[in-house]
Amino acid sequence: MAVRTATPTTGWLMRGKDGRLTAYAPAEGGLLRWTETRPGGPEWSGPEQLVVPGLEPCLSISQTSKGYVYLTGVRTRTADDGRTITEVVYATQFQSGRAPTPWRSIGTPYGQDWDRAAKIGAPTAVVDATGLRVFIRNAGGGVCGRAQDAKGVWGPWTDMKGSNVLDTLSAAADENGRVELLALTDGFVQSWRQEQPGGELRRVRNIAAKPLAGSSAVAPVGGGRLAHFWRAAADGRLFVHTPDPAADPDAEARPGPAPLGSLAHGGTGPVAVLRTPIDGQDCTVLAQRAASGLPAVAAYPTGESPALAEWSETGEECVGAPALALDAQGLIVLAALGADGALRVARQRAGERGLSLGHWVRA
Repeated sequence: MAVRTATPTTGWLMRGKDGRLTAYAPAEGGLLRWTETRPGGPEWSGPEQLVVPGLEPCLSISQTSKGYVYLTGVRTRTADDGRTITEVVYATQFQSGRAPTPWRSIGTPYGQDWDRAAKIGAPTAVVDATGLRVFIRNAGGGVCGRAQDAKGVWGPWTDMKGSNVLDTLSAAADENGRVELLALTDGFVQSWRQEQPGGELRRVRNIAAKPLAGSSAVAPVGGGRLAHFWRAAADGRLFVHTPDPAADPDAEARPGPAPLGSLAHGGTGPVAVLRTPIDGQDCTVLAQRAASGLPAVAAYPTGESPALAEWSETGEECVGAPALALDAQGLIVLAALGADGALRVARQRAGERGLSLGHWVRA
């Protein structure tokens, strides 16, 4: 059976429809969950263990405009004849702190061909203008996807082509629900995009690059645009590329990818991205795990060059990738998981200028 790497993800901190933040982390045989005891904190409950037998430690988390959270992963189980059954599964959390729905299977592109099903990659899920979409690296190294319609009915798995995909994909939707998908390979970056919200994804011209596996991210940056992020395999330098959605998808990308700020050299995993006003100015906030192992944050005016981002390290050494969210008061919250497995949270200081974070709190 193929091993699905537990690639770090950044979208594991979500604000529910009641305003409370929830943090999720994969765990052996399920996942862990922490929840604010009231909107805006600062106290948290948890960690609460949600037991899901056979669930692998590679979780994709997405959210609807109503605040419902989809948890998507891969589950394995043993059949009566001893074979291992691999299937993509998902559950929905409708309310903060409440139990999610039962986990439902959407299978794989390979039906009951369990040998090929075992070779799929970890899923990436995103909510578009119609419903939930799930993407996987398939057994041949390309990409397959499956989508819900407006009534929640799943369509068939579709072959989206692609080749030599390294690991987990990344996807996000813009403010109109239009999705872009990113896949890293050894020699270039592949991407797909919807021309219209809810439509099929179309392959976009490759970008020549030597990306680092496990470092991709896609995030909305306003104006109907989504930024693509990845690291250079040679030195861990962080790059960003923001395609023009109005441009011909077959045209050469201009301008090309650019290094991202003063701490762009030497980090690990994907970057977390959040767009919010700071001192009345529309800003893009970034967080990553620096080469030191500490969380690092930066912010720059949205629409200006991301090379302006000045990174600052903070807190204690973390594992995986940090996450960003806005709390019920509209304050920036930076979360990270410590090497001891504990959740640590730093919250923006209310009333202070700039991106000023308070003391780290162990949840």
